[in-house]
Amino acid sequence: MTFRVAVAALIAAGILATTPAVAQKKYDPGASDSEIKIGNTGPYSGPASAFGTVGTAMSAYFKMVNDKGGVRGRKINFISLDDGYSPPKTVDQVRRLVEQEQVLMLFSNLGTATSVAIHKYNNAKKVPHVFVASGLHKWSDPQHFPWTIGWVPSYFIEGAIYGRYVRENVPNPKAALLSQNDDAGKEFVAGFKHGLGDKAKAIVVGDVTYESTDGTVDSQVIMLAGSGANVFFNAASPKFAAQAIRKAGDIGWKPVQFLINTAASVQATLQPAGFEKSIGIITAQYLKDPSDPAWSNDPEMNAWRAFMDKYYSNGSKADSFNVYAAAVSASLVHVLEQSGDDLTRANIMRQAASLKDVRVPLLLPGIRLNTTPADFSPIKQVQLAKFNGRNWELFGELISSPK
Repeated sequence: MTFRVAVAALIAAGILATTPAVAQKKYDPGASDSEIKIGNTGPYSGPASAFGTVGTAMSAYFKMVNDKGGVRGRKINFISLDDGYSPPKTVDQVRRLVEQEQVLMLFSNLGTATSVAIHKYNNAKKVPHVFVASGLHKWSDPQHFPWTIGWVPSYFIEGAIYGRYVRENVPNPKAALLSQNDDAGKEFVAGFKHGLGDKAKAIVVGDVTYESTDGTVDSQVIMLAGSGANVFFNAASPKFAAQAIRKAGDIGWKPVQFLINTAASVQATLQPAGFEKSIGIITAQYLKDPSDPAWSNDPEMNAWRAFMDKYYSNGSKADSFNVYAAAVSASLVHVLEQSGDDLTRANIMRQAASLKDVRVPLLLPGIRLNTTPADFSPIKQVQLAKFNGRNWELFGELISSPK
């Protein structure tokens, strides 16, 4: 056999190749050479519909990504369904996304109770739930729930930061607490009391809850005002937070007020509450707020405004929820880029759990995304801000949560 014939035989047998080896592409359901299918649920209707803009803004962001060529040539097919902020409906919609639509992953499903309702399901199915839109500690438990990873800073830590601020800055504090009767509300309150320290029981003179199906929280606010508190921790969702701020102002109750970050939208909460009644409220931020003139000429905010003008023109550029949507979507695009041609569910989770000092546009200066296989909490820093009647103003330094 001549040399040429021998080589030809080896090539035919697949033992030799005439071209360099190419890494094999790997796909799970929802991924292909042309598409990445991503599922999401959110409250486009119901008592938390103020958050509905988040899903719309994320859809717009992925449209922008697709117009620029997608992720490594693959277009993102983002399927976002309304769950009305109702856990049973979330379960139904997520089953549809996983079992019928065959999505590769779930992304940033919004709500604590709604995400708790699907937590065991998506882990049993081994479907990634990446960057949950909630700060519950449950999303950072890779040992027991390796298919779920958070993004929003810890509710417990945020509450603790407010509690510590009260302990260090308010003379003779007496605190009144309002929270939603769910896991998120419980975690905020537990954190706040932890921050107050060993005198928490004496400091807290009122602690009431509401249901997401309630009409108003007026009676709760009147009860809390009657406690004689000079501190008000408002751990409510936007609709009820606005009611509480407005009612406190109407009855002349003027405590030092703290408002959780997830309700700190100028448009969704403070404007309905009344700007005059919102003066002095303190919150914690990790994103650049569109109301803050400090970011008027910021390149990242200018790029975000241009995105909004082109892809979500009827969305509000005063709504911080739309900033959140762009930042968390950019975080997912980074994970997808990092995943390369291995678009398996296992690799998506590996990449989401191996972020190292990742700078995502719209995060406050100095904040980076960091995760490891044992640490599923990407954002660990916040900064306090106070409302001046027009916009939020940052003060102090970045506050890091314990590792």
